[in-house]
Amino acid sequence: MPTLCNVLLFFAAAYPWLAGAAPSAADPCAKIAGLTFVPPADALACYKSFPFNQTLFENVLDNMDRVFDFFTFEDFYLNSPPPFQESTNNIRATLAKIRQTKFQTDYDFNKALYDFTTQLNDGHTRYFPNCYNVFQNILPAPVISLDVNGVSNVYIAPDSVEFISLLGTSYTNFFTQIGFDWQRLAGAKVLEIEGMDAYAYVDLIAKTVSGNYLDHGVRVNSVFTSYRISGTVFSQRLGDLAGPEDVTRTSLTFKLIPAGSTKVETVSVPYLASYTGLPFTDSATFWAANCAPNAGTNGVDLRGQSNLPNNAKKVQKRIKASIIDGLNSKAVGLPGPFLPTAPPVDGSEDVIKSFILPDKKTGVMFVGSFEPSDFDQFQSDVVATTAAFKAAGVTQLLIDLTNNGGGFVCLGQFLHQFLAGSQIGYPGFQSTQRGNPLAQKIVAAHVAMGVNDIGTFYSPDNWAFLNDTIMPVTFNYDKPTLPFVVNGRIDPTSQRFHDTCTEGFSQPIPTTPPFDLNKVAIVSNGDCASTCAMFSTLMFERHRTKIAVFGGKPGEVMEYKGMAGNQVLEWADLDTEIKSVGLQNDPLAPPELLVNSNFRHNWRTAWSFFDEARPIAYVSELPQLRFSYTNDTYNNPQNLWTFAASKLFA
Repeated sequence: MPTLCNVLLFFAAAYPWLAGAAPSAADPCAKIAGLTFVPPADALACYKSFPFNQTLFENVLDNMDRVFDFFTFEDFYLNSPPPFQESTNNIRATLAKIRQTKFQTDYDFNKALYDFTTQLNDGHTRYFPNCYNVFQNILPAPVISLDVNGVSNVYIAPDSVEFISLLGTSYTNFFTQIGFDWQRLAGAKVLEIEGMDAYAYVDLIAKTVSGNYLDHGVRVNSVFTSYRISGTVFSQRLGDLAGPEDVTRTSLTFKLIPAGSTKVETVSVPYLASYTGLPFTDSATFWAANCAPNAGTNGVDLRGQSNLPNNAKKVQKRIKASIIDGLNSKAVGLPGPFLPTAPPVDGSEDVIKSFILPDKKTGVMFVGSFEPSDFDQFQSDVVATTAAFKAAGVTQLLIDLTNNGGGFVCLGQFLHQFLAGSQIGYPGFQSTQRGNPLAQKIVAAHVAMGVNDIGTFYSPDNWAFLNDTIMPVTFNYDKPTLPFVVNGRIDPTSQRFHDTCTEGFSQPIPTTPPFDLNKVAIVSNGDCASTCAMFSTLMFERHRTKIAVFGGKPGEVMEYKGMAGNQVLEWADLDTEIKSVGLQNDPLAPPELLVNSNFRHNWRTAWSFFDEARPIAYVSELPQLRFSYTNDTYNNPQNLWTFAASKLFA
């Protein structure tokens, strides 16, 4: 494996200016150094200043080829089942085609890989070239589908002035200087975008740009602007049309009717790119800051380290199922006029925000994420919120999962079991890992360590048998693997097992539900991924919880959940697994990355409670209720909750 010193020597040889020599032509990266906002053409010129490099090309593709061996859903993509056919892709054939493609620049190659994995529509399985994801295009005209007088159309978000102004004068002054009045576009009805019907163009963005979710209808909502919790505060998401991690487009042409007018206009709206990476002064420092591998790019050998987890409880806290939403890189607050007016109750300091609606009987728990700053505090917040609701006489609970990108698997199981009561028993799904030859070697190596096992994700005692007794460290759950056939291909998997999340709960679980489960309902925009998707599926499949989804394209089907795997591994996680059992030199092992990038993958499958032969990711489950956004609800959470309560608890 290459050392950091060898990697630096390689870059110095490949790109001489990184070693101090001046580039031969004007440096496009130096032109934009130190700027927060830049024209997208200038950002693209900086990206394209790095020439194609064959060594990096082969390194990244070799890594991707071998990481895909662990991707649980690979063979499903050969013929994705309805209604998810849009995601069909022969992954290995696509990789082979990319290997035969001639690229002019390093950016062109990385952009091809980024687009390929994005369009797999599995947010767990994506290639992120950190070098080329540091500029985010921002359009001062985010769009939303609204129902006005019973008819749905695409509009420039009516709150655009309040919203976009929060980006600050460094952004808005650019448009003032070029004489472009973006403010007058707020609330305009959009007829066409780039010469296409507005909804057709939204469909195109959902198909080619959004990614993350198997269901096309859910991706449509990702194109639009929407409210969310970002970090620990209310925020408004730009949407994939107004805020893509892509600087290839300099403007967007709308045919629209401004608010208060009947005149059709054609308006070209400029993008401006926001820099979200590390500081740089020229191409050399741009590469060093954003593109060269760092201490977190690849994994480490944990053997001999002193701070290892020593039991399953600690390891389970790290198990995650989440998507990476690049639009979090430029989080913008929710404009003040649209924040809830109801006072928050106890337990609202982190990713959960809870309120009692003016009707005094509806409690709202807005779970913005399952990845809080404090794992145990999340559980305490659920307990505190529930106690506050009960003390206030709340009798019905509305859970908002809008734009919840997932997080810790065990926190999703905790919330499920807390609401349903310990009487339900195991609070998760049956699970498996892909049993490829290297995975089998990894499990065998853990078993061979016995009581000296290092306690990583492949360790047997992280998991439980289906009777919920924890596996002994000497049990090899890949021996034998179980036969599994997908689209005519034999794809061995591990034996089935349960999570051991309940071992790590820090708060007691009530025996019976704290609320009548018939008076518990869920709302979202469908952009509910990973752990969020598993939680909502558990609530629906096991308790028939009523679910309503807002937004989307009228007449187009939309699921209530986004991508639902069971666990994601970042590349560094997988590399750590391999190195920590001494298999880094195995011919099947992926090579260390020579660039600062990450190829994450879905590492575990959750099997449906209804049909344990089908992954929940591929079970189509529609919401019982579907509502269009209106001017009153699209960015006003409390208005939406009040409306939803009137429909869901009627």
